[in-house]
Amino acid sequence: MDIISQLQEQVNAIAADAFNTFGALQRDSPSVRLSPNYPEPPPANPTEDATSFAEQPKIMSAALVKAAKQFDALVAALPLSEGGEEAQLKRIAELQAENDAVGQELEKQLEAAEKELKLVQELFGQASDNCFNLKRPD
Repeated sequence: MDIISQLQEQVNAIAADAFNTFGALQRDSPSVRLSPNYPEPPPANPTEDATSFAEQPKIMSAALVKAAKQFDALVAALPLSEGGEEAQLKRIAELQAENDAVGQELEKQLEAAEKELKLVQELFGQASDNCFNLKRPD
């Protein structure tokens, strides 16, 4: 697997860890009294151990930190480009020109394919009309 794919997977892992962390914290956090005028909120889950809730953020934050460190290691493993910024800009311009040329060629091929499709559709229409009218082809 190339390094870019690994980076993408690592970003997805970080996002999933963050999503799960926030969701678990929202779900499991104890209720807070908003105003003295309201009655005391009922306990969220009286059977759940408070120490497990206290440990859960630590475990999840450790997983986030680990995923971030793996991401940093992958970024550090990326190859450095030689020549600096000017060489990179020149290479980008070359690639853009190549991309434009290929894009124009693909447009020409698409137009030719569309013309051929129209011709085939016309011929099919004529053939189906002949079959429907029981005519022999010319």
